[in-house]
Amino acid sequence: MGEVKVIGSFPSLFSYRVQWALKLKGIEFEYLVEDLLNKSPMLLKYNPVHKKVPVLVHNGKAIVESLVILEYIDETWKENPLLPQDPHERAMARFWAKFADEKCLFGGVWSAFCAEGKAKEKAVESALETLQVLEEELKGKKFFGGEAIGYLDLVVGWIPRWLQALEEVGEMKLLDAERFPCLHAWAENWVDLPVIKESLPPLEGVVEYFHGSKKYRLSLAASK
Repeated sequence: MGEVKVIGSFPSLFSYRVQWALKLKGIEFEYLVEDLLNKSPMLLKYNPVHKKVPVLVHNGKAIVESLVILEYIDETWKENPLLPQDPHERAMARFWAKFADEKCLFGGVWSAFCAEGKAKEKAVESALETLQVLEEELKGKKFFGGEAIGYLDLVVGWIPRWLQALEEVGEMKLLDAERFPCLHAWAENWVDLPVIKESLPPLEGVVEYFHGSKKYRLSLAASK
């Protein structure tokens, strides 16, 4: 197996993806907490291009970008496969992962969180539209991976805890149980999994982090 380290930070949802994948595979690893306001020489050594977390270090070799890391983990350790074996299903899992990150998380939920005034209503509606797409993809399934969790579940694993915090700090409601019954049921099933439940960050900490992020963003806007 070799030496496995993860360089991450709190409450980076991308870092948690990597931790969850390793735990599902039964891989022991050392978790190194990075201060992103004072980046360490280790982080700059292993990720000199983006200087971001997470970074997986396996036998001294670094792998960066969470989606790339998930695929590396799945290809390196075959137990409890994350991606489907069928080539078309694998391609579709990658497609939905890209959609979930680019359209749902950043283009949808995060944009709604950051928006102010009249722009917020439009941003919230856009976020709801992207969540509706995920809702349709999930219909008839317990998890995005079917009866067992897989690659796409790890990618959207931020919904139960991080979305809840973003809703609270951003003063908005997105994941309504009546509008999104499948996503709501999935979220409950997700947090009930022992490997997930035991490693979720406390909601209070995530809320505090996003309060700080919002305050910092508003201060930058005020100084312009």
